[in-house]
Amino acid sequence: MTTPQPVVLITGASGGIGAELARVFAANGHELVLVARRAPQLKELADSIAAGSRPRPQILVVDLARADAAAHVADELRERGLQPAIVVNNAAFGLLGDASALDRAQQLAMIDLNVRVLTDLSLRFVDSLARHRGGILNVASVAGFMPGPGMAVYHATKAYVLSFSEALHRELAPKGVRVTALCPGPVETGFQARAGIPENYFPRMLARSAERVAREGYDGFMRGRRVVVPGSDNKVLSLLPRLLPRAVVLWMMQRSQGR
Repeated sequence: MTTPQPVVLITGASGGIGAELARVFAANGHELVLVARRAPQLKELADSIAAGSRPRPQILVVDLARADAAAHVADELRERGLQPAIVVNNAAFGLLGDASALDRAQQLAMIDLNVRVLTDLSLRFVDSLARHRGGILNVASVAGFMPGPGMAVYHATKAYVLSFSEALHRELAPKGVRVTALCPGPVETGFQARAGIPENYFPRMLARSAERVAREGYDGFMRGRRVVVPGSDNKVLSLLPRLLPRAVVLWMMQRSQGR
């Protein structure tokens, strides 16, 4: 029987942080499977990586909003003779606005993608990850450290990702599986447009490029770090909920999101 080939599975790989993570993993010699719903962008990224004398990533076009998305991904990998050594959960979206005013179905879909799918893919391949001494890199956000009036559901989903990843970091360590939560601040990607966030909405001092975030995320993951927060300003921001009263943090976030 043929031994399955170990790969790095990256969701939300068609642009932004996901695409840059794909480039970083590829540059370090990993075989990739890129997952997203936009086929042209996935193909372009795979071609770009292959043009750099790296193995061409396989692409898997699937809308992760589907109820059976994780099972479909697993079936596709099995049929191709592939087995995850590392899972990178990057696919997510947010929405700017008061929760009571935003479309409820879209907010529930956000929970499904940001939380349910990430959880499913994190747990579904644990045996495979342990076999290859690999791990899980979950893309959270500095938003996960604090409540976010004006983006309430998004902040809550990222708080889940952060808490879940930190717990898995301890639970899976005895199996040799590393788990890292990558918590970037603002990054100029397609995320802002989908979320309805205006240009230059966030303070420039918090912004980092997708390339830098991906590089720091990869390095931290490979070193077995539990949490990676790119940028000193974002590190300070992540500490505020521990240093200030909760009511003050809520007021600050509401002022910020309400701009």
